[in-house]
Amino acid sequence: MKRSKILRAVSLVLSLMFIFTSFAYADSDKVVTLAKDLDSDQREQILELFKVDEDNVKIIEVNNQEEREYLEGVASEAQLGKITMSSAYVEILGEGSGIDVETYNISWVTKEMYANALATAGVKNAKVIAAAPFSVSGTGALTGILKAFEQATGQEISEEQKKVANEEVVRVGELGEEVGQDKASELIKEVKEKIVEKDIKDPEEIKKIIIEISGNLDITLNDEQIQKIGNLMEKISKLELDTDNIKNQLKDIGKKLDDTLKNNEEVKSILQRILDSIKSFFNSIFN
Repeated sequence: MKRSKILRAVSLVLSLMFIFTSFAYADSDKVVTLAKDLDSDQREQILELFKVDEDNVKIIEVNNQEEREYLEGVASEAQLGKITMSSAYVEILGEGSGIDVETYNISWVTKEMYANALATAGVKNAKVIAAAPFSVSGTGALTGILKAFEQATGQEISEEQKKVANEEVVRVGELGEEVGQDKASELIKEVKEKIVEKDIKDPEEIKKIIIEISGNLDITLNDEQIQKIGNLMEKISKLELDTDNIKNQLKDIGKKLDDTLKNNEEVKSILQRILDSIKSFFNSIFN
């Protein structure tokens, strides 16, 4: 009788341990998406980079067709490619942490561009790593990141948000080639915050805001650039976004630009002093 009770107790403990383990795994806050076209060595390389083991992290795959679903007609064929090599790591962080992005072998999309687009998609409080075994543009990585976030949180992101977020990456990247990546990211962030905060949907009002903020940031835009940004912002204005959430998630983007502008001003100041000294020198000779 006593032995029977012990066996039942052991059985109960083992059952509870199994349930607890299954629950913990199902609710894992870390998810990895691996590109379908990675070979075994590349797969191992990416997992090592993410510092995860295949046995203790949820792994899902992403393919080129999935990427094309959101980028076709927006990104160039060269950016889309025929295969998928970008993989992603997503870890859910505590409230107020914001979006933290790292990249490896991503040549065109910057950390700030990913963060901006992720905020548009409704992602929050997450550590994100986008990586590839060799240099790639990175335009397709957002698909895997969003897929991993959905898996980690159980939160579904609407198809429209995914499409707009992917378009945002491309538009900011294109603008960054002309005005600089930091300035492009800050411009999109500030315009987005303002139209969401003021609930502005009128295309002409959106255009005025783009021109105003670009002027404040000392960015010169042509008509085509204004039109493309305006079209993107019209789509963003239709999403149910929250201004405070965007600001909290993207709190580091503005700081980086401020540091860049400050450094530029310091350089200008030093150059001006040098020029003044040279001018003074030559004036003294001629006098």
